[in-house]
Amino acid sequence: MPGPPYGIIAGLLKTGQVVPFLGAGVNRAEQQEGDGTNHATDASLPTGSELSLALADESDFPEEETNRTDLSKVASYFVEQAGRQVLRERLHKVFDRDFTPCDIHTYLAEIASPMLIVTTNYDDLTERAFAQAGRPFDLVVHPTDRRDLDASVLWWKAGVAEPVPVPPNELLIDLKATTVIYKMHGTVDRRSKWDSYVITEEDYVDFLSRMTGNTAVPAIFMRHFRSRHFLFLGYGLRDWNLRVVLRNMKTKLPGTAGAEQGEDDDAVRSWAIQFRPSALEKELWNARNIKIYDLSIGEFVKQLRERQS
Repeated sequence: MPGPPYGIIAGLLKTGQVVPFLGAGVNRAEQQEGDGTNHATDASLPTGSELSLALADESDFPEEETNRTDLSKVASYFVEQAGRQVLRERLHKVFDRDFTPCDIHTYLAEIASPMLIVTTNYDDLTERAFAQAGRPFDLVVHPTDRRDLDASVLWWKAGVAEPVPVPPNELLIDLKATTVIYKMHGTVDRRSKWDSYVITEEDYVDFLSRMTGNTAVPAIFMRHFRSRHFLFLGYGLRDWNLRVVLRNMKTKLPGTAGAEQGEDDDAVRSWAIQFRPSALEKELWNARNIKIYDLSIGEFVKQLRERQS
């Protein structure tokens, strides 16, 4: 099978015509697997299954081994045993470290044009890469597990220390002039003040119900999506949560099945980069008219850089 159209993707990224959508797999591009037991001292971020196993051990999760890697289920049980605040503090310990940004983070931070970057990751690797490159950005975060901020997003304007809670459809940002990092599932806040994580089963139900009611993704982002390509990095469509997100965005995502578009030749293309996708995942991507390519994120970024040299 032919490889990705590296030159086309690199060129479109440089002109802000692509929305990178970063999943957990981007963080494993150059990192070694942790041992799944001591994430407070591991040199790399834990995978979802590693984090799930650690929380399962701490909470004496009673299910069989196959369910111990179901992070949303284990996180729900952890909350039942210890409460939300204890889980938030535990997750803060995991993510409050100076992990090294990966090549994809530094690559995006080197692009001069404003862009909208979407991620469901809790870490701050993307933000740190942009800060290290001296690139200003606005940060928008969903505080789903903060009932005091229900039905709002948190908006950090570039260079501002404290966020402003804003109803999603009242968010106003000039996307032609501003780079935005949009954290759909919450984030660690290194000062321990604004930590928020969409992680339990109940969190996902709440978030997805807001999506179906058009009160989750800010309207300004949805309008921006209509004319942009999407580049999914480090995602597996075995994750039903992502499938539901895509389904609710399908009339806005260019190039996807069910999208509002003209003739097929005029449809805006989208791509997915995933290391060793299963046959099922390939079918799921193809069903959404998204081209899936089997290679590591590190190799993908390497090829993008070579096309620019």
